[in-house]
Amino acid sequence: MSNQLLTFKGGIEMTDAIIDLKHLVKRFGKQTVLKDINLTVQPGEIVGLIGPSGAGKSTVIKTTLGMEVTDGGSATVFGETMPNRMLLARIGYMAQTDALYDTLSGRENLKFFGQMKGISGAELNQAMDHVAGVVDLKADLDKRVSGYSGGMQRRLSLAIALLGNPELLVLDEPTVGIDPALRRQIWAELNAIRDEGRAILITTHVMDEAELVDKVALLLGGKVMAFDEPVVLKSQYKVNTIEDVFLKAEGDLK
Repeated sequence: MSNQLLTFKGGIEMTDAIIDLKHLVKRFGKQTVLKDINLTVQPGEIVGLIGPSGAGKSTVIKTTLGMEVTDGGSATVFGETMPNRMLLARIGYMAQTDALYDTLSGRENLKFFGQMKGISGAELNQAMDHVAGVVDLKADLDKRVSGYSGGMQRRLSLAIALLGNPELLVLDEPTVGIDPALRRQIWAELNAIRDEGRAILITTHVMDEAELVDKVALLLGGKVMAFDEPVVLKSQYKVNTIEDVFLKAEGDLK
């Protein structure tokens, strides 16, 4: 999507960054988890946030979405500081921990969350059918979620995030526990969403997936140590894979 294209949605010019983090700081007690985070996600862009366990990837997401209060710097979404209830319908969020109603069926979960997003009637039925197909859950929609495997629950959580064609998708480890064939199908859907001019911020431990994003943000030591296209980072670090970029950057930090 060309940065010269001017489209207005909800008063935000689409050439503006959808997520804009500037010198973001977050502390928990005496521990500073995020020291100086600078990161943008533009319309028509998939940004992958990678880093070791405990690096603060989920904290970046929670602070961005207003689920945690910043201790310094700024975090805006669509030009506004979160939380902002008016923006929730424009954001699809999938947390690292599934937040589902396990006494309800998959279909009932989709319907409930779809209605929460303001979708109803034939539009909701069509949306539910589409997202269930993306995550390969159509045959299991009428089963109780309490009987779902962990992977099925992740797939349902992703389907819920996709409901309503959100302008921004924020996905925290969305493909954990998902088999390679379905992972490929999900990435095809994410690419289609990106090609529509929507934005995606995704965290992942799967380094092969980090090769698929438009830009990689490498989180180490509470900072974004590198942020660019995968091919550029591999050239800068003189390696052949994003996994090697990660290992070399981690070694440099030590």
